[in-house]
Amino acid sequence: MSSVSSLSLLLAAAAPSPSPSETSTTPAVPSLEDAQESATNAASWVEENWSTWLAIGLRVLLIVVIAAVLRVMVRRAITKLIDRMNRSVPGGEGGTLGGLLVNVERRRQRSQAIGSVLRSVASFLILGTAALMVLATFEINLAPLLASAGVAGVAIGFGARNLVTDFLSGVFMILEDQYGVGDTVDAGVASGEVIEVGLRVTKLRGDNGEIWYVRNGEVKRIGNLSQGWATAGVDVTVRYDEDLDKVRRTLTEVGEAMSKEDPWNELLWGPIEVLGLDDVLLDSMVVRVSAKTMPGKALTVERELRWRIKKAFDAADIPIVGGGPALAADNPDADPTAGVAAPSVYSSTTSPQSERATPIAPAGVPK
Repeated sequence: MSSVSSLSLLLAAAAPSPSPSETSTTPAVPSLEDAQESATNAASWVEENWSTWLAIGLRVLLIVVIAAVLRVMVRRAITKLIDRMNRSVPGGEGGTLGGLLVNVERRRQRSQAIGSVLRSVASFLILGTAALMVLATFEINLAPLLASAGVAGVAIGFGARNLVTDFLSGVFMILEDQYGVGDTVDAGVASGEVIEVGLRVTKLRGDNGEIWYVRNGEVKRIGNLSQGWATAGVDVTVRYDEDLDKVRRTLTEVGEAMSKEDPWNELLWGPIEVLGLDDVLLDSMVVRVSAKTMPGKALTVERELRWRIKKAFDAADIPIVGGGPALAADNPDADPTAGVAAPSVYSSTTSPQSERATPIAPAGVPK
């Protein structure tokens, strides 16, 4: 036994020892006691903090549930309010006329736009408040975040003030129902038929087919030619010595006949009235004819009315004149050069005036 032990000691001494680099790179294998100690520490940490985690989780879940339920309730309330507004018919001026002015499609579009804006604002406020409450639940300091958001909001609002102005103008324009799709408006910077109404830009189609993009914030005044009713006015110029009773009678007959025919009986919302003399000149008189028409149809009625008045006046032998030509027609033998000024005496080089006005030549220069 002693010899075996001595041999093993000699072999161990002769074996090469590991280098320092090999000793440093070889990971130390944790012992069972170390693993048990780590597991015990983790279990104790979880045991100490599980109640806090559970409270935070329940609080976040409660905030999310309340925000979702509140958002659904508010959006549903807004939808019901918009539906009630859409079903209610506002009373307009003139009773029956106000009922005729109600445009169901236009009220539907307006209510949808208002509902979309209100729902978006409500969702932003509710979800934004819920997000801040969740961050506060995790004990995150919101003061720097709110300060940064305030500074960013001021910078964005200052840089995009025109955009904010356009948006707010569009919201109030929709709420006040200033105009809608299909209306003919005069916005000052452009005029035409409204083909699209947005919160920032309104699109108009002009008389020549062009499309105008008008920013809502740039509109200082608006003239809606499609709300209420329109007025068709025609001025008829006759000679100063014409029989006014005959003129009135002819115009009245034209108006009555036009009011009984299709489709003018639908476009005319009132009788065609002869208002009387609008202007009296030295050689002519202007008679004013007016009628209340459907919105946007005044120009059509005016053209048809002029056509009928011209035919009726020709049949009644009532000439339509325009001022100056009336006297020329009454005196066809008048001298056409009567109104031409006489030539100047200075135009003739042999006249005494021209000779006196000729400059005196210097001495020694032949004339």
